[in-house]
Amino acid sequence: MTMTYAALLRGINVSGHKKVPMAELRELLEELGHRDVRTYLQSGNAVFTTDAGDSEDALAAALERAVEKHFGFGVDCLVRSGPYLAAVADACPFPAAELEGKQLHVTYFSRPVTADRFAPVDPAAYLPEEFRLGDRALYLYAPDGLGRSRLAEALAKPALLKGISATTRNWNTVARLVEMTR
Repeated sequence: MTMTYAALLRGINVSGHKKVPMAELRELLEELGHRDVRTYLQSGNAVFTTDAGDSEDALAAALERAVEKHFGFGVDCLVRSGPYLAAVADACPFPAAELEGKQLHVTYFSRPVTADRFAPVDPAAYLPEEFRLGDRALYLYAPDGLGRSRLAEALAKPALLKGISATTRNWNTVARLVEMTR
């Protein structure tokens, strides 16, 4: 069965660290047997089609191994199907159409999370910023952007994310990846 996926690489090409040129990422994905490989921005977003019956986790693990072998450093990768990305966008609890892309973000998780994980974060202390949980995702409304968000900083504490991989995209990227995986 042919399926289109997005690969989300965490923490590459930030301040000159973990440089992964997108042309090389595309080549790497093609070497793994994927087709129709395209990248979006320089922040580690790639879309590809594959016939493999592998799970998202297996596809991500293969990409992680390939990146480490090729570039010499490890990178957390999440792979998500087009239908999953569309479902996450459709389930957004915030009025995405009324907000600027920099005000709304989705953090994708490697596995499901429960509200208990984020219980130490007092939502009222960060208003007007807000967050909601979804299917292996967290929606963050940060009216002044992610760079100024105290809530984003609180939600990213290592103790809260222990045992899972997480990577965040702004709403513009979320919407573009949905379009690219249709």
